Amino acid sequence: MQWLAMCRGGDTFVVTKLDRLVRSVRDAHEIVDELAKREVRLSIGGSIHDPTDPMGKLLFNVLAMISEFEADLIRMRTREGMKVAKATGRLRGKQPKLTVKQETHRLDLHAAGEHSKAELAELFSLGRSTVNRAIERGQR
Repeated sequence: MQWLAMCRGGDTFVVTKLDRLVRSVRDAHEIVDELAKREVRLSIGGSIHDPTDPMGKLLFNVLAMISEFEADLIRMRTREGMKVAKATGRLRGKQPKLTVKQETHRLDLHAAGEHSKAELAELFSLGRSTVNRAIERGQR
């Protein structure tokens, strides 16, 4: 992790909530072990976590378990919401920027060789990569 490389011995790494830092208990232990190895203190919500103190270890493990539980709940609710949206026809993904007619017209212009890809991108207010992907789809 990029922020870990910036921490030096004697620093205090501050997070507002543990679930902003980690997503699993294993991840939490790896990060805390790395911080302890570098002699960096961890402040969670204003209180300093001491990895050498038995009470500090207990509280950290409880916080890590709760963080993992919250992340699992969020994932579960998201999947359920997506299933419901898909079943009711509201989950369709990102809609294409151009209509089928516009897409066909753009491919015809490209096939005729009247415009370059950059000109087509500008004419239809698209990115060049979108034009390239559309041309590849049209050739298939």
